Amino acid sequence: MLLAHGAGTDQDHRSIVAIREGLAARGHPVLTFNYPYRDYGRGRPDRKETLLACHRAAYEWLADRSEQIVLAGRSMGGRMATYLAAGDADTEAVDIGGVVLFAYPLHPAGRHESLRADHLPNVEAPMLFFTGTRDALADPALVERWIRPLANTQLELIEEADHSLRVPKRSGWTENSLTEWMVERTHQWIFDDVVGEGERGQVNG
Repeated sequence: MLLAHGAGTDQDHRSIVAIREGLAARGHPVLTFNYPYRDYGRGRPDRKETLLACHRAAYEWLADRSEQIVLAGRSMGGRMATYLAAGDADTEAVDIGGVVLFAYPLHPAGRHESLRADHLPNVEAPMLFFTGTRDALADPALVERWIRPLANTQLELIEEADHSLRVPKRSGWTENSLTEWMVERTHQWIFDDVVGEGERGQVNG
């Protein structure tokens, strides 16, 4: 798996580390990386073209060492992953087994009209979305309209979770238990939707 961080974090953020370590413990090697602006100590993300160039370079490095890759990302990192998976008129889509999106930013906060969904139907690989019902960047009605109907896609709605996938105490979740559940759900999804029957033993091994 190639796991990308969100706009306000980096590859050492506790959420990225927890997902990486949880999946690795289940037999899924995970590569994380920093976008250039984080390595240079800047808070403002790079332009889309720079983010994608970095993301593709990380993919190509991993593709030389792995027969099958699943792209994954938190927020902005997930958005970049979907652009790579979809391709466009100028760039061929990358060869992947699937895409996992943790808090996909369907639109900017307060700007429901600026959807980031036009390219999603072009993603041919299976997709798994984890989305909070209180996510300011993913209005529930728009999620149902634009994400739910996508072919070969599974959507996990997390009640009362915000864009950081934080939940109130009354939800019954803790940060650790929710992350553990998402990791286990991702692990199961990889078996069910990505990995062929003959390859399952290799993953478990």
